[in-house]
Amino acid sequence: MGEAVNGPGGYFGRNYAALNDCLAGRWGAARLFTLVWHHAHVARACLGVTPRADYRPLTFEEVLALFAKKRIDVHLA
Repeated sequence: MGEAVNGPGGYFGRNYAALNDCLAGRWGAARLFTLVWHHAHVARACLGVTPRADYRPLTFEEVLALFAKKRIDVHLA
């Protein structure tokens, strides 16, 4: 996701707050843009899954909701 948003070698952190900061325009991707999310079915199946009881990663739906909140157009491919 970091490379999709910030280009080759791109990185924006590992959690909701980091992604939110990246999409806020202070650093990271220039808004507004369209994100083409290839293999979205794989992300949908894997996001939100963790073997750790003390950590809850973002779900696919939460990531899509954040993009929508930031007015980022997402095309699932």
